[in-house]
Amino acid sequence: MKLPINFEGLIQEANSLQLYKKLIIQLNKDLLYANVDLEFDIEVLPTSLKYLLREEIFNLIQNKFSDYLNLLYIVDVSEAKVRNLASDDTAKLSEEVTFLILQREWQKVWYKSAFS
Repeated sequence: MKLPINFEGLIQEANSLQLYKKLIIQLNKDLLYANVDLEFDIEVLPTSLKYLLREEIFNLIQNKFSDYLNLLYIVDVSEAKVRNLASDDTAKLSEEVTFLILQREWQKVWYKSAFS
């Protein structure tokens, strides 16, 4: 599997394989497990998904850092990838982490679809 390198590519691939809704379901499941008070409607537009998730990540980094770390653990985002971001700008960092979360959730959905 070749991972999408940007948000638009990820969404395009998810839509082309008709797995976008499963991506939302997987994301909602992991947000619930991580005790993050955010749930997406199954019909959420990709732009809204990105914006709302980014805002929640920004809030977690600023105000609930342990919950942020817990979310990364639950989603299983690579610690090395997060360390490589090393941005001093929290807004930019939250945008990059949002993509890493969506990328990891996409991996889970793609593997389940391909090997189930």
